[in-house]
Amino acid sequence: MENLLDNLKSLLQKDERLVSEGELLKNKIIELALKLDKDLIKLLLSDKEMKKVFFVDVEGTLIFDKDKFIRFVSNKQFLPDSYTTFKNKIGLIADDKYLIEKKEVVLSWPYKDCVLEGGMTKEDQKRDEIFWNEILAPDEISRLFDPKVFTNAKRIDKNGEHPMVSLRGSDSDRGNLGFRLDENGDIKDNLIIKGNNLLALHSLKKRFAGKVKLIYIDPPYNTRKEADEFKYNDSFNHSTWLTFMKNRLKVAKELLREDGVIFISIDDNEQAYLKVLCDEIFGRENFIASMPWKGRGGRQDSLFVANIHEYVLFFVKNNKKFLAGEMEKTNEKFPYFDENKQLYYESTLKRAN
Repeated sequence: MENLLDNLKSLLQKDERLVSEGELLKNKIIELALKLDKDLIKLLLSDKEMKKVFFVDVEGTLIFDKDKFIRFVSNKQFLPDSYTTFKNKIGLIADDKYLIEKKEVVLSWPYKDCVLEGGMTKEDQKRDEIFWNEILAPDEISRLFDPKVFTNAKRIDKNGEHPMVSLRGSDSDRGNLGFRLDENGDIKDNLIIKGNNLLALHSLKKRFAGKVKLIYIDPPYNTRKEADEFKYNDSFNHSTWLTFMKNRLKVAKELLREDGVIFISIDDNEQAYLKVLCDEIFGRENFIASMPWKGRGGRQDSLFVANIHEYVLFFVKNNKKFLAGEMEKTNEKFPYFDENKQLYYESTLKRAN
């Protein structure tokens, strides 16, 4: 048994995916075994002893016994033999690995492997939403994500609304009332698109993927309260809300430029979970700040404590490409007022080195 353990550890050390700081990542080994990873299987087949123990010969064909392999790797004896299996550290662990050291830790919830259209447009419709599983319903998801045709397009300028004769155009043929295009063929106009945001984002992806510098999202806060008037569906249960957000944040990331940024408004109800979800999608290293901002007063529906703060989560797509501009503090006044005083410029971000 000891020889088999030692030989297996030495063999697995050859795969850099399975090693971190000189130690084997047990969860990663199990994950690849479950996926029947071809490189892992090829590595095991390269050793006669592993081939004999973890493979079954069926009429000349070797079949990987992944269940036996996973049971073996999960056994406590797979850990280093010492007086105690715990390191001289204190912290949260999962499967004998400190969370801070585990690269594969992610937020998990029901329906995470699904796509939710989120097509309800009125609170009183009580629409039964369908969860399309990413593996079991690829055709349905492909149809959902296929670019949709935009209809009833209008151009709006200082003189009012005008019918959109053509969706194509350039600065030289404004008479067509089509989109204004730059020298690269990119649309220069500001667009307002009314409709399901998931469908709209995927419809824009082909043309705008990797080109958007800034995204701001003001999603449903999932407060489970009866709204006085409809603004959006704000009554998702927790797991459904997370699926709703994951689907939209993933395509939002595809739209961002490498130096692009995303801001997401949220309140206490889902802020902590949204932060972890964004860590997973954008990468924890691309988190910049959780910026609290104070509202006008405590909410009338607050329980026990008057909630007066909300948050804006600030992530970048690639922190190595992102450069924050700097606005110099000045006494120069904005030409705008709030209900209390005149507004001034004030520096918030500092320039990166």
